[in-house]
Amino acid sequence: QVQLVESGGGLVQAGGSLRLSCVASRLSFSTYIMGWFRQAPGKEREAVGRITYSGGTTNYADSVRGRFTISRDNAKNTVYLQMNSLKPEDTAVYYCAAAKYTGPYGWSSSTFYDYWGQGTQVTVSS
Repeated sequence: QVQLVESGGGLVQAGGSLRLSCVASRLSFSTYIMGWFRQAPGKEREAVGRITYSGGTTNYADSVRGRFTISRDNAKNTVYLQMNSLKPEDTAVYYCAAAKYTGPYGWSSSTFYDYWGQGTQVTVSS
C-alpha cells in the first residue's frame, strides 16, 4: 500500500531552522499534489501549505508564509518543508499528505487528501 514517511523533526530553539522530508512509496508521486499539515496539542489539524504536481505552484498558510518553503523532487519521490525563523507556536506534529486534486482554493482542506504520513514532531523552545 501507499506509504508516506516523514523525517527531520526535532527540538530547535526559536529562530532556528529545520527541514522536514517526506518520502512516498507505491505512489505515482508526480501525479499527486503534496501538502503539509500540522497539529499542535489540544488544537485542530491545520494546513501549512501545498505544492502542485511539478512544483510550479505553492500555497502557504498566512502564519508561515515567508518563513516556510515547500519543494519537491519527483525523481526521489520526496517533498520537503524548509522551516526558518521558527517560533514556539510552530510546535506541532507535522504531517505530509497526498491529493490527486484540490482545486485552487481547496488545498487547505484535509478532505481532499487521500494519503497521510504518520507525522514527525517539531518542538520549538523559547
